[in-house]
Amino acid sequence: MTGLLVLSGLTLWVGLTLLLAEVRWFSRPPLTDRLAPFVPGGDEVPRRSGWWSVATVSEVIAPLARDIGAAVGRAVGVTEDLGRRLRRVHATADPTSFRVRQLGVAAAAFAAAVLLAVLLRLPLLLAVAVPTIAALLALLLVEQRLLTASAAWQRALTLELPVVTEQLAMRMGAGASLTVALERVASRGRGAVARDLTRVTARIRQGVAADRALAEWADLAAVDAVTRLVSVLQLDRDTGDLGRLLAAEARTLRQEQHRHLIEVAEKRGQQVWVPVTVAALVPGTVFIAIPFASAISQLFG
Repeated sequence: MTGLLVLSGLTLWVGLTLLLAEVRWFSRPPLTDRLAPFVPGGDEVPRRSGWWSVATVSEVIAPLARDIGAAVGRAVGVTEDLGRRLRRVHATADPTSFRVRQLGVAAAAFAAAVLLAVLLRLPLLLAVAVPTIAALLALLLVEQRLLTASAAWQRALTLELPVVTEQLAMRMGAGASLTVALERVASRGRGAVARDLTRVTARIRQGVAADRALAEWADLAAVDAVTRLVSVLQLDRDTGDLGRLLAAEARTLRQEQHRHLIEVAEKRGQQVWVPVTVAALVPGTVFIAIPFASAISQLFG
């Protein structure tokens, strides 16, 4: 019980210190920071934080969080860059803040497991193993949530692409330019493809060539259907009938999705027969085993 009180008091002290460091009455900013807003160019001068504040603690923890998160990701076979996955799902967090939050979740799980081990008075081996396993599971849970979100985004792109391709084909067939067609689809859509095309059109407005912006989208999405669509869109300068090519690509995408649905239905149909087969084989095996055992006992008995 004494150890629990010491741990609780230490946690309370650290929390109060970080909280009060953000209060102006306890942590008064230096004179240079207070005069900076009234000096030309002073807003661009970075503000200094105290030696023990949330900002300084984050700066210290950030490299550790990045290293731990990257090591855990490599251990479970995650090789794709974290920033790439965050950009794919349009996350607002950068890789550093994501890793810091991930480490914070793991630390909270570790503290809760330690508290539980103290309350239950677990043996020493379990008291060490349970918090460690809880922290690792928390790290993996946050990593898995991002992986699931990335896979779901790629799946949404695949499902929405035939409709978007048809819309682009109609606009290109009506005489619209590639840039205008992309902007119209991006502004009127609400799905995953529309959000990605919004990023593509923003890159084009920044001065990036349309071919390069589309290639960046295909590389970030990592979806075969998107790569094929981008390869067709990049033929805009080489052909005068891009609408017809897009319509053909839309039909191809729909046929692929239809074949995929048929494969999924067939696999599920085969899985239905697994419990039926087991339910039929088990009683049959029992009925065969009883007379067989009786005949063996009579033969050698």
